[in-house]
Amino acid sequence: MPSTPGSAGPTAATTAPRSEPSARVRRFNGAERWIHRTTAALMAVCVFSAACLYLPSLAQLVGRRYLVVTVHEWSGLLLPAPFLAGLASRAFRADLRRLNRFAAHDREWWRLALRRDKGPRPAGKFNAGQKSYAAWIAGATLVMLGTGLLMWFTGLAPLTWRTGATFVHDWLALAIGIVLAGHIAKAVADPESRRGLRTGSVDRVWAQREHPLWRP
Repeated sequence: MPSTPGSAGPTAATTAPRSEPSARVRRFNGAERWIHRTTAALMAVCVFSAACLYLPSLAQLVGRRYLVVTVHEWSGLLLPAPFLAGLASRAFRADLRRLNRFAAHDREWWRLALRRDKGPRPAGKFNAGQKSYAAWIAGATLVMLGTGLLMWFTGLAPLTWRTGATFVHDWLALAIGIVLAGHIAKAVADPESRRGLRTGSVDRVWAQREHPLWRP
């Protein structure tokens, strides 16, 4: 029987259209962004002050060597502080567990990366490159902190140990500078990743393309 005007049933009248999924998804909370920014600031001060101590041109430009040494020592000593404070955040602890877990898809990610494959690579919230960087920089920071303390407090160890600590500290500092330059270059090349650290959210399409195994 043909319907007449106004004869639509209550179901048709009350059915609402499906809402479209949000264009952006939450990636980091405020505590995680604070940890990253504070750590980055301390690392920048540490690296710049180290450059002023080892490069004659910068040393002459800045001067006040004793002040630069003090800034370098304290910025290095405080470097683990944001990480330790961040352990109070449940979201940060959850991301640490993600960073510490390497799975089969991480090995596949590295295999495709080393082959310079331009296709999609399997990744969860953090890809294998980010996990490797996090592990390396955490270990390097601990070594730098230990060798720096040996150089700062001369009574902690004999002269031969302090000499070895100085050698390791200097060359590892160079390696850290190179790795940080690569990290910054990758960040510059990926504005959406930077936006995630700045605002806490990322574009859903970007997340599905770059981190297809992540379920926010």
